[in-house]
Amino acid sequence: MSDLRDLYQELILDHNKRPRNFKKLEDANRTAEGYNPLCGDKVKIYARLEDGRVKDVSFEGSGCAISKASASVMTESLKGKTVAEVEALFKRFRDLVTGKESSEADMGKLVVFSGVCEFPTRVKCATLAWHALAAALQGKDEAVSTE
Repeated sequence: MSDLRDLYQELILDHNKRPRNFKKLEDANRTAEGYNPLCGDKVKIYARLEDGRVKDVSFEGSGCAISKASASVMTESLKGKTVAEVEALFKRFRDLVTGKESSEADMGKLVVFSGVCEFPTRVKCATLAWHALAAALQGKDEAVSTE
């Protein structure tokens, strides 16, 4: 188990240091901002939604390693998914990081955040980008806060 945790920690550190899809998406048709006042994390999500599917998604922002890595892995996990699939994955991710009963099957790299449930103060860091994405997909203009 320790080796697995080390591997997970390595992946989170890698995504924090070299976040994927960390850029403004010029042709985005959905955007939303999120803020976690507890940790100071800020994120802006850009999404290109076409025919009910996430064609592309990216983010910009600053924050702790968990927040940035979560946004990075999230953007890698969502391209090509329908809005309903994204919402279902968000629910499963939230269940995973809060320690609720959740299947890790088909979650891909998102499983690395399973250890977050041991640190309740980090749950908001891990879910910030997801909340902002949900607001973007719903077309909400106001900034999302984890409080």
